[in-house]
Amino acid sequence: MAVDYTFVVEKPCPVCMKETRVTKTRSRLVVEKRDEDLCVHYKDFNPYYYKIWVCEHCGFAGDEKAFTTNMPNKHREILWNFLQEKDLDIEFEEKRTFADAVASYELALIFLDMIGAPSSKKAIYNLNLAWVFRSVGEEYADMEREFMLKAAEHYNESLSKERYPIDGLTDTAVVYLIGAIYYRLKDFEKCTQYLSRIIGDQKVRTSEPKVYDKARDLWGDVASKDKVSHKK
Repeated sequence: MAVDYTFVVEKPCPVCMKETRVTKTRSRLVVEKRDEDLCVHYKDFNPYYYKIWVCEHCGFAGDEKAFTTNMPNKHREILWNFLQEKDLDIEFEEKRTFADAVASYELALIFLDMIGAPSSKKAIYNLNLAWVFRSVGEEYADMEREFMLKAAEHYNESLSKERYPIDGLTDTAVVYLIGAIYYRLKDFEKCTQYLSRIIGDQKVRTSEPKVYDKARDLWGDVASKDKVSHKK
């Protein structure tokens, strides 16, 4: 049960300033596998359901960083005026369902658009939501693809507008991640376009050998699939 992996704390909402209950996940999670696009699958639990916190009073939704760092006054005013008009009725549940998780990301993405958040932030929210859809299987494959594509587009935009590292990712890691997303989307042409930017840079081989090796391995997987398709 999810409750075995979660605990409840109270945090001040950065918009309405009231104390709200939020669910955090415990660290004792067992990793089962990792996908090419950095999605981690855990045994018996999905922490991506809980990445977005939602204020039970005003309805603001964002990740932990959004709740624990100072929000610019102009952003708070935009969101506060909007939320007062909507009067969202949010019921707190420690254990989230799939529908709860999806709704939390959808809310958070609306708020990111409203305040003109950086592309990198929009990218990770979209990618995490894609992973939520992935966790329930083929039934939501179209939704997973939609948000993966949005994530790739936002990450690509962020490379030209933002200075990395951001949230632990270097710009080279983001180039790999975009390539990995296109790999899972089966757009192998775009995948190799991004991977070649890493493999063709000998400086990366020295400065970021792990990213270089991941890109080289994924390139090999693409080449293998290309050979199979030509045989057919």
